[in-house]
Amino acid sequence: MRSERQTVFHDDETQERHGRVTILDVAAAAGVSKSTVSRILDERLPRSESDTARRVRQVAGDLGYVRDVSAASLRRGQTNTIGVIVPRLTDTVMAMLYEALARACARSGRFAIVATTDDAPRADRAAALSLLQRGVDGLVLSTAREGDDFAQELADRGVPYVLALRSDGRSLASVGDDRLGGYLATRHLLDLGHRRIGIIAGPSYASSSRGRLAGYRQAVQEAGLEEDPALIVESTFGIDSGSEAAEALMRLERPPSALFAVNDNTAIGALSTLARLGLSVPGDVSLVGYNDIPVVSRLSTPLTSVRVPFDQIATSALELMTQGPDASGERIRIAAPTLIPRRSTGAPRKTRV
Repeated sequence: MRSERQTVFHDDETQERHGRVTILDVAAAAGVSKSTVSRILDERLPRSESDTARRVRQVAGDLGYVRDVSAASLRRGQTNTIGVIVPRLTDTVMAMLYEALARACARSGRFAIVATTDDAPRADRAAALSLLQRGVDGLVLSTAREGDDFAQELADRGVPYVLALRSDGRSLASVGDDRLGGYLATRHLLDLGHRRIGIIAGPSYASSSRGRLAGYRQAVQEAGLEEDPALIVESTFGIDSGSEAAEALMRLERPPSALFAVNDNTAIGALSTLARLGLSVPGDVSLVGYNDIPVVSRLSTPLTSVRVPFDQIATSALELMTQGPDASGERIRIAAPTLIPRRSTGAPRKTRV
């Protein structure tokens, strides 16, 4: 029984049965061998300007021949295709990561294809199997979860893979410095004079959330403040969850004067809740998001956010997957984020300090 990969890719002779111009057609019309045509039309080789090469290219163009890149890749044992697994593309962060990976792939002559899993471990496995059956050369995963052995299963099977944005502490990974980013966001609010800062902390299963929470805690501790567990509310990365978390924080007996949301989506949800509660930003409550997705700079109150270098993360992810650790043996590459202050943050009102 033929494998799925075998049924997906066809060589040039197979194309003849489907009415397409084949490499044999070009060879016959040009009066040369099939191997000569193949060599002349292989874009990976130096371009020849001999009379034969010009004649072959002219004939190929006249006949409408299109080289079957997938068949050539199959013969080389690779497809130059990278599979990318993300929770969902409706999340702008994941869309930005995928686009960055697609650009990085294009620079190296590869192509990225994406599968979404709604951040469900079982769906991660199904997506990976489907992509591997389609012949991808490796996988980039942005769905790593604490306590999940999926990445180890891939390693045990010898599948080339790398984690992006999230880490499991063992696998090759390319991530942002989440602890630093959480620290920068919280330090910014502290420097403005805020002392009760609530955090919409994201899901605890994601290393990115845990890192940003750790940065928040570090900044609070350095400021000599006692951590208040009531000011830490776990959430998902969705808008609705951010809205609910913000409401819980603002309903406290002593509500915060500032909020740090570890994701821009949750910050947007928080912004809607603050408006519904009749609270102005930053007059009543300052707000910081994370990732700096394009829309946040265009909100009616532009959002202060922590910018993540997606292109750097994507490039490092592909390098790690292709080359492995460098001479130092470092398995995780960390890209530094940048705080982008905007109008959503300001000094607290004295009545709320």
